[in-house]
Amino acid sequence: MVVGEVATGTDVLVIGGGPGGYAAALRAAVLGKTVTLVERDRLGGVCLNVGCIPSKALIHVAETAALPAEAPTFGVDLTATVDMDRVQRWIGEVVGRLTGGVEQLLRAAGVTMVTGTARFATAHRVAVYEGDKAQFFEFGSAIVATGSRAVELPGLPFDGRRVLDSTAALALDHIPSPLAVIGGGYIGVELGTAFAKLGAAVSLVELTPSLLPGLDPGLARVVERALRHRGIEVHLETKALGADGGDLVIEGAGGEARIPAEAVIVAVGRRPNTDGLGLEQAGAALDAEGRVVVDPARRAARGVYAIGDITPGPALAHKATAEAEVAAAAASGRPAAFDPATIPAVVFSDPEVATVGATRAEAAAAGADVVAFRFPLTASGRALTLGRPEGYVEVVADRADGTVLGVHMVGRGVSELAAEAALAVEMAATVDDLALTIAPHPTLSEALAEAARGAARLKAEPQE
Repeated sequence: MVVGEVATGTDVLVIGGGPGGYAAALRAAVLGKTVTLVERDRLGGVCLNVGCIPSKALIHVAETAALPAEAPTFGVDLTATVDMDRVQRWIGEVVGRLTGGVEQLLRAAGVTMVTGTARFATAHRVAVYEGDKAQFFEFGSAIVATGSRAVELPGLPFDGRRVLDSTAALALDHIPSPLAVIGGGYIGVELGTAFAKLGAAVSLVELTPSLLPGLDPGLARVVERALRHRGIEVHLETKALGADGGDLVIEGAGGEARIPAEAVIVAVGRRPNTDGLGLEQAGAALDAEGRVVVDPARRAARGVYAIGDITPGPALAHKATAEAEVAAAAASGRPAAFDPATIPAVVFSDPEVATVGATRAEAAAAGADVVAFRFPLTASGRALTLGRPEGYVEVVADRADGTVLGVHMVGRGVSELAAEAALAVEMAATVDDLALTIAPHPTLSEALAEAARGAARLKAEPQE
């Protein structure tokens, strides 16, 4: 049945309760607006419930399980067994604490939370459906943050048993082996590495000539070497055709072949959740990939804003959260624009990858006279004491004034340097600024200072 179409009024209606949505709701509430948040599934969205948080928790479990293979180098002998039931309980507790904290914050801020699926009825009215019931809300401003979902391959539809998306893979109560992972982007690399450490025989299939497409090739090469060293079979320039019996059928340079696979994880990208929202009723436009076209204030139409994975740019939780601040301010009548100098990206592979700002090639293509220096982690005291000296830290700068244009890192623990690198780019710091900043010893942060010193030396060299 449909409850009468008498609408409830709210200043700001937020559709989607993931990192972007709940951050927008909290910010709008702080700015004095009445806020209603609509979430069709679980508060926290994909990131907190079935994405960022559980995947990083599983990666930590995998790192712990892999210690017996690494510890003998240090003179320590260990054994480990993995109980996936207990692992899943622990991950569930971590997720529960975070989502519970978000709910508590929203309640404390006075945000009204509604469960259901939202659809625009008019430019300023939304219907929220739960089963055969509907509620109606009229809003002054709406912020749409409905996120994304995994892309399904035509020959490998998800069945939740053998062909899995990342959500199903993170919920496994056993370790499938052999395991095939389709997609060599950050999700595929992270999951493939984690399951290999947990004991699975893993094959990684990527259509392009390199893992981690879109990142600097040097970073990808270090990761690829590490994956192969760990025993992961890497198939580049290879297409997955489908499943046949207990095999994954692939096609590469050598023709058609088969990979034994108890399970197949498909991680080939994500699709924005914009279908079914009725955004055309609000006057919003979509691009060719189904993403909402927005202006710098995140405005998609009069009174309607969009943030996160449904808008152009990298599908990263921290991007959505930053956009939420802008959208909430604009929806509250304050001047705001999303114009970051950089959005850092991290791959929690082993070794980790962190990339901030322009690569050498990108900076040169933009017209900069580039100077760049790579500091190898084989010269880092901290990396050596961790027993993980592979990788490097590279600083890319403008030769004319030394402004840091980008920082690109691969190595154990480099994710923790990403914020410092992003601050340098955002503040237009120079290589001298970084080099003269005293880094504590022995830490990986010294590698960033050393790379900056190297770039400063190259900058000072006379040009022929």
